[in-house]
Amino acid sequence: MTEGTEKKPVTSESRVRVRYAETDQMGVVYHANYLVWFEVGRVDFIRSMGMDYRSMEREDGLGIAVVDVSARYKSPARYDDELKIETRLTAARGAVIKFAYRVIRVEDDVVLCEGETIHVVVDREMKKQSLPEKYASRFSARLI
Repeated sequence: MTEGTEKKPVTSESRVRVRYAETDQMGVVYHANYLVWFEVGRVDFIRSMGMDYRSMEREDGLGIAVVDVSARYKSPARYDDELKIETRLTAARGAVIKFAYRVIRVEDDVVLCEGETIHVVVDREMKKQSLPEKYASRFSARLI
C-alpha cells in the first residue's frame, strides 16, 4: 500500500434491534427474519462501496437477483436484542455475486446465524447480464 492510500474494509457492519413482531410464540426470532437482516447488511455493504443499489436499478436497469440462500442457525435471538450483521463479499465474477453474513448478538458477542446469498445480475427483463465494469472494479476491490 502506498502512502496516502487507504485500504477499504472488506466487511461492513450493520445494526438492528429485534422487534416484538419478529418473534414467534416461543419468544424467539422467526427464522425468515434473518434473510431480511442479510438484505440490510448487503445494502449497507453496497453503500460502503460508494454505490447505491437504487441508482443501479434506475440508471443502468440492473438488478441483483437472489438465486440461492443458506442460513445456519446457531443460537436464538430474542425480543430487544441488539444485533450486528457483518457482511462480506466472497465472489464477484461475470454475472455472479456472493455475499457471506454473520449475525451476532452485541451484548455477549455470540454468533447467532451464519449465511450466504448468491446473486445473478439481471436486466429489466430478468435476463442475465455481466456486471458493468464501473461496478465490477469496485466489487473486485472488496473481495477477500
